[in-house]
Amino acid sequence: MTGRTIKEMELRKAYTPAETRYDDAAALYRRCGRSGVLLPKVSLGFWHNFGSGDSYERARAIAHYAFDHGVTHFDLANNYGPPYGSAEETLGRLMTDDFRPHRDELFIATKAGYDIWPGPYGNWGSRKHLMASLDQSLRRMNMDYVDLFYSHRYDPETPLEETLQALVDIVRQGKALYVGLSRWPLEALKTAHAYLLAHDVPLLVYQGRINLLDRGPIEEGILDYCRDAGIGFVSFSPLAQGLLTDRYLHGVPDDSRMAVGKFLKREQLTPELLTRLQQLNVTAATRGETLAEMALAWILHQPGITSVLAGASSPEQLAKNLKAIHAEPFDF
Repeated sequence: MTGRTIKEMELRKAYTPAETRYDDAAALYRRCGRSGVLLPKVSLGFWHNFGSGDSYERARAIAHYAFDHGVTHFDLANNYGPPYGSAEETLGRLMTDDFRPHRDELFIATKAGYDIWPGPYGNWGSRKHLMASLDQSLRRMNMDYVDLFYSHRYDPETPLEETLQALVDIVRQGKALYVGLSRWPLEALKTAHAYLLAHDVPLLVYQGRINLLDRGPIEEGILDYCRDAGIGFVSFSPLAQGLLTDRYLHGVPDDSRMAVGKFLKREQLTPELLTRLQQLNVTAATRGETLAEMALAWILHQPGITSVLAGASSPEQLAKNLKAIHAEPFDF
């Protein structure tokens, strides 16, 4: 028997979740808007660290740690990886190896709206794109349905009714239990909310970027609207892709995401931003927290926030992120 075969057999040993995973349920979960859904305050994002170029053993360890500690919400999109689709394939493998017996304990979300295949139908918000993309996602994840399906971004060229009716039909076909919107402007969000209500498919959740460096949905009134309308709000990029950690307090490490330059650019770390990060780090230290813990806690204490999506490169990093659940409130 080869070493590779032995390793594969070890990876497929039966996974037994921690019996204590729901012991802290009162602190772990929040109701999503005015729905019946409870989501963990800190959810696991699959944007990074779950692609085919990443270690499957590490991805598996992160997912195990998450579920063992009550993190039941896994957030994906059709183009997460890299390459595109590979994060969903990783989840499909995790379902086969570990989570199939626990499917009903998980709340799985995926999205469509960014480019995923060539040609005019591989992008944006047409019925063709949304329907075909979700079918592809379900095959990659080895699932019959997802709990939540998002329109990943607003499409100014496609009629709203076409995008929204596709979401309605996806629910009616049983391919998703709930629908959500991400990166939609306020007026389009209001129109979508009314349309979906009129078709008996309520808008469960809105996903937008909120962090200590970017308060767009707060300043634009989106968070207030969601709170008043009974729509949940999930915040992505809560650590600003690592800026709100101790990673960049002294410059750009050679092995950092910014050094690679795909999503973060070196020129973004201006002297002014570096000073601000260092000041925030001092504030965090006075609270007895790391900068990352404080950044997550700040979001969780904004009225109307349901959950923050935190990625993790290791179980240890996820453990640190989960500390934000118990952080003291503050305002600045």
